[in-house]
Order: sequence, then C-alpha cells, then structure tokens
Amino acid sequence: MNEKTSFVTKPLGIGLLACLCCLLWGSATPAIKIGYEWFGIEADDVASRILFAGVRFIIAGVLTVIFGSIIAKKPLIPKKSSWGMICKLGMVQTVFQYIFFYMGLAYTTGVKSAIINGSQTFIAIMIACLIFKYEKLTVKKFLGCLIGFAGVVVVNYNPEGLTGGFSLKGEGAILVAAIAYALSSALVKKYSQKENPVALSGYQFVFGGIIMAICGAFMGGKLTGWAFDSILLLIYLALISSVAYSVWGILLKHNPVGKVAVYSFTNPIFSVLLSFVFLKETSSFGWELLIALGLVCTGIFMVNRVNK
Repeated sequence: MNEKTSFVTKPLGIGLLACLCCLLWGSATPAIKIGYEWFGIEADDVASRILFAGVRFIIAGVLTVIFGSIIAKKPLIPKKSSWGMICKLGMVQTVFQYIFFYMGLAYTTGVKSAIINGSQTFIAIMIACLIFKYEKLTVKKFLGCLIGFAGVVVVNYNPEGLTGGFSLKGEGAILVAAIAYALSSALVKKYSQKENPVALSGYQFVFGGIIMAICGAFMGGKLTGWAFDSILLLIYLALISSVAYSVWGILLKHNPVGKVAVYSFTNPIFSVLLSFVFLKETSSFGWELLIALGLVCTGIFMVNRVNK
C-alpha cells in the first residue's frame, strides 16, 4: 500500500478527509439558499430547483473530469465496461436522490426533511452490512448510529415543524431520497474496485445532471438573474460536489462503509454553523448544537472503535 493509500485508511486521515467533505456539503445549504434568491427561484418552484441542481451537477462533473485528468496526467476516460456502472450510479446518487428530495421538500416541513434525510447515514450502514455484506453489524456500531442520528434530531428539533403526519409525496419522497443516497454509498464501494472513483464521480455527475436539467426544463423550470456573482456561486456549488464526492469515493474504496458514512452525521452541524455565519440564522444555534455535536462525536467514536 503506497503512502497516499495508507493515509486514507488511517483514523486521522479518514476523520480529516471525511470532515472536509461534510464541511463542504454543509456549506452547500447556505450557498443554495443564496443561489435560489439570486437566480429568482421561489420556495415552491420545484421545477426550477431541479433545473438549478442539474446545471450545477453538469458543471461539477466537467470540473471533476478536468481536475482528475490533470492529477493523473492523462485523460480520465472510463473503461467501456464502466459506462453501465456510471449510468446506474448517476440515476441513484444524483437523479433519484435529488429529484425525490426536492419534490418531497415541497410537501413537508424543513425540520422533518432534515431529520428524515439525516437517517441516510444509518440506512447506508444497514445496507452495507445486511445487503452487500461488506462488514458485520455489531451492537456497538448499531448503537453508534442511533446516537449519531439522535444528534441530527436534536440539532433540527422544532415541535412546530414535526406536526402534520406522514404523506408519501412529502415525507415518503424524502425517505426515498435518503435510501438513494445510502444505496449510492454501497454502489460506490463496489464500483470503485473496478474503476477510478474520481472518474465515477465525474461522469455520473454529467449523466445525472443532464437528466435532471432535462426534467427541470420539461417541468417548466427556468433560471433568471445570471450575473458575475451568481455564476461564481454556481461554480462554487459545482466545486463542492466535485471535490467532496471524489474524496468521499476514494475513502469508500479503501475503507469499510460504516467508518466513512458515520461522519455524515456532522453534515447538519456544519450546515447550522455556516448558516449562522452567512445567513445570520440563529435557529438551533445554542445548547442544542453543543448537545448534538456531543452525540455525533460519540456516535462516530463508537462506530470507529468497533474493531479495536
């Protein structure tokens, strides 16, 4: 194992790189909200949101392939046998996850969406252990997932946002999105053994982004407010996906899914912190955040101590 591979399998390397990915994903929340405002996308305009995401992912895919080619010092072109994997991953990780998330978000509260979406880490570990048999499901790992998920609930808890029951087109769609993300983690683990994980990320983004852009445009979506600032923001959002998913794919290739996926519980923590900094949102910014951070860290510690 070379030095680079060794670093991504060490606890410190996994923790630093996984937290970098989650920090980037957490920064996407305030950036997307600003993007909706700058591109004239209303809260209930699902079609334009899907179109916006599609354009973002197309750019992300192109940037990933360019950067990957520069690093590899040769064009990053997948093998012929990899195109089927790329299309499947693009449909699950990009199309299904985001289309169902945006559609569900229109029919439920943000609090419910955040909590249900937070279950994706727990589901990812269950799928890796029970379906793909990548690793064993132990009591400590199970409890670690529950404690980490409790942190997600705490940081998003709002009694007013938890009313209204359960509907298939609302909460059900968000749950499908969470399952799609969880399944994509297992697929990345499997496919990256046969193909460069950076190539997988780049080309699946382009494929999935094109599908989403077509769907959004067909549904009547539109983007206005094109300007220098809004274009830079869109490029930043593309870079978030490009860097985070590529690094995440490398981590999944060389480590058990559970040891990597559990860090996803930090996403809402970073999201709350960065929303406070850039949007001045003060909800959940207090003792709830400290409690949630403690629970998430405990969950991460328990999952990563399983084999000790």
